[in-house]
Amino acid sequence: MVESRAMWFLHETHELIGREEDAFEALVRDEWMPSLAKEADARLLYYLKHAHGTGVSYRSITITALADGAAWERLAGSVDRGALRPLAERMDGLRHDVHAKILVPLPWSGIQEVALGEVPIDGREHGLTVFMEDTVWPYEGILETYVERAGAHYAQEMAEHERASNAILQVQGGFRTAFGSHRRREIVLWQKVVEPRALGPLITREVPDAMKLPGGWMHDALEIRDQWESRLLRTVPWSPLY
Repeated sequence: MVESRAMWFLHETHELIGREEDAFEALVRDEWMPSLAKEADARLLYYLKHAHGTGVSYRSITITALADGAAWERLAGSVDRGALRPLAERMDGLRHDVHAKILVPLPWSGIQEVALGEVPIDGREHGLTVFMEDTVWPYEGILETYVERAGAHYAQEMAEHERASNAILQVQGGFRTAFGSHRRREIVLWQKVVEPRALGPLITREVPDAMKLPGGWMHDALEIRDQWESRLLRTVPWSPLY
């Protein structure tokens, strides 16, 4: 039996030269995004920025969907020695560095595949959306335990908040780094902020004691991890998905 190929997601954090932030964004929108779309197996999905005051300055994040590993190989070859090399060099001239990793969906992730042909590539504009990206590092030796419990406990707990109409976040996806592409024990949770006004109390107040009781994720997850990083990322008006 041959397993079906999983869709890959290329996650890049661009450290931009401050004066070139707008020029880099325009280059991605006007040239890089349509260039990717010349092939059927890759599309830019998101262009996001750190929300002001929540992270290092002049950081942009792009997430690109790739049909499979073969699509990544084709894209990498084009950037290294093919048609996309001149454009990639121009992008390099507008940033200090870029850090990339390949993500694959967890079994319970709401995002498994994307209909690449339906992703907009014309730069159409829309309202802005804030996402909370949690990057989690489970304890050594229990990565698979974290994957299972995050779906059975955390994602379900957040879904219950949605059903009760008191959710701050909507868990849209969960991902792990593809083997050999980045740190092995790393999970990325992709969460849309559905109640931005609730971020104020989340930032300005301590976590209520009731949320730290046994049975809740804040308590039970300490058995399998205690380190993670949260970033608030805001889409730009032309980001294909938002």
